Amino acid sequence: MKRLFFGIFLLFFVISLNAEPKSTKLPHKPYWKKIYKNNFLFGINDEIDLILNKDGFSIGYSNKYRQAIWVSYVLFSNNLKIKQEKRSNKFKSDIEVANPVQPQDYSKTGYDRGHLAPAADMTYSIKSMEASFLMTNITPQLPGCNRGIWRRIENQVREWALDEEILYVITGPIFDDKSDNKLGNTDIPIPIAFYKIVFDLTPPCKMIGFIVPNETTKRRVASFVVSVDEIEELIDVDFFTALPDADEKILEAQKDFNLWNNTEKKVI
Repeated sequence: MKRLFFGIFLLFFVISLNAEPKSTKLPHKPYWKKIYKNNFLFGINDEIDLILNKDGFSIGYSNKYRQAIWVSYVLFSNNLKIKQEKRSNKFKSDIEVANPVQPQDYSKTGYDRGHLAPAADMTYSIKSMEASFLMTNITPQLPGCNRGIWRRIENQVREWALDEEILYVITGPIFDDKSDNKLGNTDIPIPIAFYKIVFDLTPPCKMIGFIVPNETTKRRVASFVVSVDEIEELIDVDFFTALPDADEKILEAQKDFNLWNNTEKKVI
């Protein structure tokens, strides 16, 4: 009953976020010049157990949840245009964490091994592609979510990267701590939803967020749009702490899908 109540709360929370903020002047600073290969440049104010820097992305890992609370990475259009490495599908435990999750922990549970940093964003090199299959980058996703709306949003972000050239992406699970829903016979909690944040680093800079329930849905990508402010409020994490306060305030309030050239038609 508590899990149901939380799910209903989340649904109404997302629905209530559709009101657009007042138009604001977009920052025109070339943040991309500071990026290079730093996947943790903009700061995340969160009490995390361990930060893991992998080839292609960084992970904020939680011992409590035995999975990442967030992953962050820079998505370059050039990395999507070069010859891509073949996807390995070789999931591996991560020896950098204590009590690592094993690939077989997901067997016969009804849940997919869902990527937080998508494998398709990491196939520009063998090292980054293989790193994306480490179990610290994996979260329990229902097949209807992982292979449906979540894949569509990942495809949408890649389309935006090709248009905008350089994006900064943060992705993570959302938990109901009152729920006792676990992965099979393990102590790994099942997320009730997932969030994704996309920061366009090429001027004029902009942000957008998504909250997606861990379930099957045929709703359009745009219907899951929220602001970064609203994600922060829901999960109690402060993102982009290294940005100037004025820019952070403007960017984190944005949730205008039309600012992103309305390219949803390319992926659904």
